[in-house]
Amino acid sequence: MRRFKVKRIEDESGISGIGVVAEGLEFENGKVVMQWLSHKPSVTILDNIKHLKDLHGHHGKTKVIWIDPDPLADAEEVEEVKEETEETP
Repeated sequence: MRRFKVKRIEDESGISGIGVVAEGLEFENGKVVMQWLSHKPSVTILDNIKHLKDLHGHHGKTKVIWIDPDPLADAEEVEEVKEETEETP
């Protein structure tokens, strides 16, 4: 499993706000579970990370920030994840 945060750059709907709006896990089989961090939290289960990005990405206005590197990634990809994580509050 690997953890991630969902960071909203711009809130088109005016509902969730900006900054980190959700956190989640990607399982080894690709399934994703995500918890919204709001005054009315809920949990969403999705088939894969692409599905999450398609539904909640808002054309690049929301980003998935990986906390844990992909275990199959090369050293350069692992360093990129580390840098993104350090930039996210």
